[in-house]
This record gives sequence, C-alpha cells and structure tokens, in this order.
Amino acid sequence: MMIILLPIAALLCGIALLLLGTGLLNTLLALRGSGEGFADQTLGLLGSAYFVGFIVGTWLCPKLIRRMGHVRAFGFFAAAAAASVLIHVLFIDVGVWLFLRVLTGTALVGIYTVIESWLNTQAPPERRGQVFAIYMAVNLGALALAQQLLRLDSPMGFSLFAVAAILIIVALMPVAATKLDQPVITNTPGLSLKRLWHAAPVACAAATLSGLAMGGFWGLGAVYAGRMGMDATQVAGFVSVVIVAGALFQWPMGMLSDRVDRRLALAVIAGVAAVGGVLMALFGPLGQWLLVAAALFGGGAFAVYPAAVAHLIDHLHHEDILSGNASLLMLHGVGAAVGPALAGWLMGMTSPMALPLFFTLMFGLCGLYALQQSRLGKDRIVDGAAHYVPMVRTSPAVLEMMLEDAETDIPPPSADSESTIKPAADRSKADDSGN
Repeated sequence: MMIILLPIAALLCGIALLLLGTGLLNTLLALRGSGEGFADQTLGLLGSAYFVGFIVGTWLCPKLIRRMGHVRAFGFFAAAAAASVLIHVLFIDVGVWLFLRVLTGTALVGIYTVIESWLNTQAPPERRGQVFAIYMAVNLGALALAQQLLRLDSPMGFSLFAVAAILIIVALMPVAATKLDQPVITNTPGLSLKRLWHAAPVACAAATLSGLAMGGFWGLGAVYAGRMGMDATQVAGFVSVVIVAGALFQWPMGMLSDRVDRRLALAVIAGVAAVGGVLMALFGPLGQWLLVAAALFGGGAFAVYPAAVAHLIDHLHHEDILSGNASLLMLHGVGAAVGPALAGWLMGMTSPMALPLFFTLMFGLCGLYALQQSRLGKDRIVDGAAHYVPMVRTSPAVLEMMLEDAETDIPPPSADSESTIKPAADRSKADDSGN
C-alpha cells in the first residue's frame, strides 16, 4: 500500500486540505445566509450557482490548465477559491454571493481536474482502481471531517471563514512542492444525449434525478437541519451522518448492483433514499431520530449515481464508454444546478419539510422508472457486465481512472489499450444495447 501512496501523497494531502476548507464553506454559507435572513429561495439559488460554476468549469478549466501547467493552475484556482471565501464575509449581499458561488464552483472543477488527471497518469495501470478507491475515501472523509470544524465558532463570526480560507491556501503547499511530472490534459467529447438515452434510459433518468436531489442536499441540507431547531454543532453532525452513511453503504449497495438486474438494484437503492426522505420529514422535529433517518437517506442517495454509471457501462461498447460517462456526468451536473433552486422555492412556498419530501419525490420517481423498465424484459448487456465503483461527482478527469475499475470484463478492441479489466458479476449479454 505504501508503494502506491508515497508517490501521490502530496496530491492526496493537497486535495484533503482543500476539501476541508470548501466542505466547511458549503455548510457555513447555508448557516450564515440563514442567520442573515436570506429566504429559502435565495439559499437555494446560492446552491444552484455553485453547480452552475461546476458546469462552466468543466468547459473552461482544461483550457486554462493546458495554458498554465498543473502547478500554476492549481495555485491560480486555489487563490480564486480562497479569495472568494473571504469576500463572502466582507460583502453580505445576495448578488455578490451568487457571483462568488459560481466562481468557487468553477475554481473547484479546475482543482479537481488538476489532481485527478495527475493521479490518473501517476498511478500504474494495474493500480488505478486502488488509487481511485483511496481518492474517493479521501474525498468523503475530508467532507465529513470538515463539518466538525463548525464547532470552533459561531457561523455569524469571521473566524470560520478565515479557517476555510487558510485550509485552501495551505493546500497549495504540498502540490507546489511536488516533483511529479505534469500530465497532458485531453478533451473528452461527450456522447449525444439521444444516443445516451437510447443506450440506457434508466441511467440517464437516475443521473438527472439524483443530481436534482443531491444538489438540493448539498445546497440546503444544513438549512433544513437549522430550521428543525439544530444549532451549528448539531447541523455539523447531521451533514456528517449523511456523508458517512453514504460511504459505509457503498459496499452493500455495490454488491446488490453487481448481483441482480441493475435496473432492479437501482429501484431498490433509490427506494432506500426515498424512504429516508420520508422519515426525515416525519422525524424532523425529533432530534436523534432525524439522524437515523438521515443515515438511511445518505446510504441510498450516495449509491444511486455510481449504480447509474455501472448501468450505462453495461450498455455501451468499449470505445463509447468514456464519452458516454462524460455526458452522464453532465446530466448529473445539470440536475445538481437546478435542484437547489427548485427545492429552495418549494421550501419558501411551503415549509422546510418540503426539502426531504423533494428528496423522496426525486428518488421515488427514479425508483419507479427503474422498476417499470426492469419489467419490460431481461436486461441486455453489450460487451460484459460492469463493476460497481463508489464515486462522487468531481470532474470529467476522474472518469479514466474510475473506468479502470469499472469497465467490462471483455477485453477492449484496441491492442494498445492500458486498461486493467476487473471481472464483474455474471449477467446476461447481447450484441446490441438495450435498456
């Protein structure tokens, strides 16, 4: 294990520090905005602006990285993110915050692209699956730990913003000091949405609907917990429980996804998240019981998108897998950009209970559609069954590394491919794509 970790330790340390800062900021802004009297609709728009920045960054950042190089680009994006953190507390204004959230989302995609493309080229082909797993663990662990930093001070003060900015700036140090060779960023053109839908409509629906729901969670989850009477420390615990449960449930959800019809597995996984949403609405005022509901929700919600990715891979030929996953990632991102605004509008028009019910509606629709499609006939797989891989939405640069651990067990057509294919569960195969 140390042989794998030592060469990439600087990159993992940098991304961990960065996510500690940005993970703190995301929850902090929800609490500070609520304390400043921002309406739920406004807080939802702030969440949407962040994911709009993600979409912008997916297009813009690779060009900037190729121009500046990885180390300078990382410094450029980290400086933009750190400055944004501090400007938030200097100008308590909705318009300024909306712009800053777009800027932060764009900068983070740039940082993810730098780190993930670097990891992909530094890891030996036969080790990329392990590197990807470690990277995902660092992501989720840092995001969960970041919530506990809310215990340091009140969200209405300046110090937590300073801590977030310091962590982002310090993240520069290990990356700037590394001697690793800088990789080349390549463009990953997306597959047309028409072809994507024809190949795997369940994957498309699941990616979009989970994006809507998870965008709502990241943008407004802390607001909902605060509306339920939790203080900043309890809100930190609530968000951490969702993230940690999401990480722990990946293994059983992945086993289910690999052993049965993927559409049926998606119906069950989305159903778990939907039930968690209902229980969150019912147990909202009940303190500790809300945490139980949050754990159930997180356990299902974090597994829907990875299962959708695996289902898509089931129905694409090898040469289309990378571009297909890039398009699926974009669908998920568009959903995440719309979700907070829509959920915030519902909360403002009704009550905070609208948020968990919004989760239930999105995942309920996902589960019902997957179940309906599973009853149309046996699932038809193009080249071979994929392997479920836990993942969170970051940047398109991670797809190549993820696919080393998620591709089919059929050898790729090209003789010079570097892919290391892992066997998956034995499931039905066919020459043509199906749904």
